[in-house]
Amino acid sequence: MSAEELLPLFMFIALFLTIMAGFPVAFSLAGTAFYFALIGYWLDIFSFTDFGFIPSKVFGIVKNFTLLAVPLFIFMGVMLEKSGIAEELLGTMDLLCRRIRGGLTIALVLVGALLAASTGIVGATVVTMGVLALPAMLARNYNKELACGTIAASGTLGQIIPPSIVLVLLGDMMNVAVADLFAAAVFPGLLLVLGYILYILIRCNINPELAPIPTEETSPKSSTLLLKVIKSLLPPFLLIFLVLGSILLGVASPTESAACGAAGATLLAVLKKKFSRTVLQDVADQTVRLTSMVFTLLIGAQFFSVVFRGLYGDDLITDLVLDAELNKHFALFFIMLLMFLLGFFLDFIEICFIVVPIIAPLLVNELGFNPLWLAILIAVNLQTSFLTPPFGFALFYLKGVAPPAVNTLHIYRGILPFVAIQIAVLVILAYFPEITLWLPKYLFGS
Repeated sequence: MSAEELLPLFMFIALFLTIMAGFPVAFSLAGTAFYFALIGYWLDIFSFTDFGFIPSKVFGIVKNFTLLAVPLFIFMGVMLEKSGIAEELLGTMDLLCRRIRGGLTIALVLVGALLAASTGIVGATVVTMGVLALPAMLARNYNKELACGTIAASGTLGQIIPPSIVLVLLGDMMNVAVADLFAAAVFPGLLLVLGYILYILIRCNINPELAPIPTEETSPKSSTLLLKVIKSLLPPFLLIFLVLGSILLGVASPTESAACGAAGATLLAVLKKKFSRTVLQDVADQTVRLTSMVFTLLIGAQFFSVVFRGLYGDDLITDLVLDAELNKHFALFFIMLLMFLLGFFLDFIEICFIVVPIIAPLLVNELGFNPLWLAILIAVNLQTSFLTPPFGFALFYLKGVAPPAVNTLHIYRGILPFVAIQIAVLVILAYFPEITLWLPKYLFGS
């Protein structure tokens, strides 16, 4: 191939190097696009008239009703974080599980799943559970590696358990209905939760020193405990039913249910007497910041995709894969491995906007993979890379709030078994697509 034909590949490498140099991703996308547009124009490959498509693409993003769910889910998640729901859930689950070997770690997994189904904001969940649970686990002489691994793994369940912002973005990038994606993600999410709990139970029973059972016998009366359980679990369950139930039952669209969830989270904060003008300003400020980041990335990605396609980059990728005459399953494995490695360096949102629009048409249109099943594989894959040492983002979140007694090596060693569970679940989902496809087919005929 000539240098002109490989120009899109050089463009992708230049983008990666620019991001690694520390430049903001949105501006790296747009800047790299302009630079290579000039090179393409000089080589008489690219026409600047292609930029005429960008305004319509940008306005299409702004007017996209589905993407309106992003700021609403962010608002809901941040408001729930301020309401103190995580602290109550963790305390209640601890009381319920404390007589089980490894009970507090199992409680963490269950709380992580409930928070994932309530908020979907990964970084906030990891930090919140790290602040609340890690000191308590160390005080009970829990193994540091097990404690750190459980917190990091449970905190990232929000990437696959709906309502997940990753799934909303993947749905838009791959032209798949978000409601279908939410339904498809239910069983994979539960499979991960089950895998985490089984690992904890087996390991703690083989080696009881990892998770000592509390020696104190004092525990609340049955009636008091029941009241505490109802008080702690009922609000998040109602919110989950309001958001997910309305989508899965076909009562509301994801955007409408996100609006209901934002209102419900605000009402929950009011009832818990955690709502104030300061809290509202803080929640609004974080929502605007995160939403601005997402949409700025989207706009930068439009510039990149227009130039990449103008330089015939999509044809180059397709030709490289098809000319290699790889088995389509091996091609899928190779692309998933590439995305997994990119997840060490790029955030899941950046991968959704940069990589998915390039590889999705190849995998769906040329190789014939089901887009719904493929989107779930990508989501689980990105969640796995989010956890994997040495660059997993969740590990950095946890290290930032960990006590001095916990070092980076404790976190790295603790997370490796959970990464193995993630990879095992990914393989299971790849070999048994019906785990992903049965529920959306049952609910929506998709």
